[in-house]
Amino acid sequence: PENRKTIWNTEEVPEGSEFDDTWDPREQPEYQILFKQCVGTEDVFFGMSRKDPSTACCEDMVIKIKLPEAKYSDITLDIQDKVLDLRTPKKKLLLHLPYHVDSKNGKARFLSEEETLEVTLRVSRKFDFINFV
Repeated sequence: PENRKTIWNTEEVPEGSEFDDTWDPREQPEYQILFKQCVGTEDVFFGMSRKDPSTACCEDMVIKIKLPEAKYSDITLDIQDKVLDLRTPKKKLLLHLPYHVDSKNGKARFLSEEETLEVTLRVSRKFDFINFV
């Protein structure tokens, strides 16, 4: 049953909007999104699979975030299916991801020499079970 006092439906609210805080004075860090795909000799030399260099054929998304003057213990990272939320005492990043990801099985590592956080997430699209057999 519908609640008649609600202003909008939950489907109308974009995912990750609960993390958005426009009044937060922290600046956004530099970041880049890279895509990875697993290829073997049958892909490279023989072209036996249907993979091409586009992001549609990539299995993983790697997000590299520059965090100067940050320590590993200061980083708070929350990943949802379509949103990455990162916070440190000086920086804040709310990133709406280009694809849905498997939020339960990601990896993150902090490269202290480069002052970079590297987050690797598995992309989950509807028909990946057909495309990546």
